[in-house]
Amino acid sequence: MILKTKRLMLEPLGTKHYESTLKYSTDPENTRMMCFLPCDDGKEVMSYLEKCERQWEMESPEYLDAALICDGVHIGAVSIEFLENGTVGEFGWIIDKRYWGRGYAAEGICAFMKYVYGTYGIDHYIAHCDSENHASVRVMEKIGMIMKKRYRGRKNRGSEEIRDEMLFELYL
Repeated sequence: MILKTKRLMLEPLGTKHYESTLKYSTDPENTRMMCFLPCDDGKEVMSYLEKCERQWEMESPEYLDAALICDGVHIGAVSIEFLENGTVGEFGWIIDKRYWGRGYAAEGICAFMKYVYGTYGIDHYIAHCDSENHASVRVMEKIGMIMKKRYRGRKNRGSEEIRDEMLFELYL
């Protein structure tokens, strides 16, 4: 799978993206509003990238992660987790903080959504974010998602605080 947009190329995320993934996924500032990040160390990053490669090889994967490449540089990733027997896709994304605010997440998600729809037929998507993650809210709104629910109970990995979470949804 190789996808191209006006500014990006998307390819399966894997071990060849180790150094750049290590940089953004272990950075506390880059990951402060994320449930499953920051990663603890390079071993955790490599283990995840190896799992990503195996998922791309499966006929019915549980999730897929795509690297976002801009001008030959790996700047982040978009992901989809297949939920409810493969009828719902949950999007996630991370962008290296050096590339924040340029619309790369929305552009990558839109391209990945078209791929997922065409390959797996999924037309129902959700995404979650920390209620204070205004950049992620903008991404979800930009791609047409609607906020459906806000609730207490989010625990970001880099903090002991229990926070509010927002659920967004999109039907194609």
